[in-house]
Amino acid sequence: MSVQLDVQIACNELNHPTVEQLQLWAETALSTIKNDPELTIRIVEIPESQQLNHQYRQKNKPTNVLSFPFEVPEGIDINLLGDLVICADIVIQEAKDQNKILQHHWAHLVIHGCLHLLGYDHIKDDEATEMESIEIKLLSKLGIDNPY
Repeated sequence: MSVQLDVQIACNELNHPTVEQLQLWAETALSTIKNDPELTIRIVEIPESQQLNHQYRQKNKPTNVLSFPFEVPEGIDINLLGDLVICADIVIQEAKDQNKILQHHWAHLVIHGCLHLLGYDHIKDDEATEMESIEIKLLSKLGIDNPY
């Protein structure tokens, strides 16, 4: 399985993951998908994150990761999962505030976003427990400790 990944860097922050790192993390998260999935990861600055979060979630503040699943129209044969929008400045600040290794936090958020694209959520407690459990297992495959 290979993820067809489109990476868009729409920020001036230089301390973001490489395409190879993003590829590894996405492939780890999506390893159960048989057909080669496609997705876009867009790394943005605070204003774009805030605008998208406000427009699509009615929350007028920036956030670390937004997931936009693609709904494939009937009769179309494409394995496009959707888009992840990750705010570099928020990721960096969260890693610092939570005393996490920056690259580990990036990996966690890519995996977290990919799971959202697969339909996982964390609104209800039982859903959150299931999603966190999957994240912990996937991160451990990468040698990353439990982020919770």
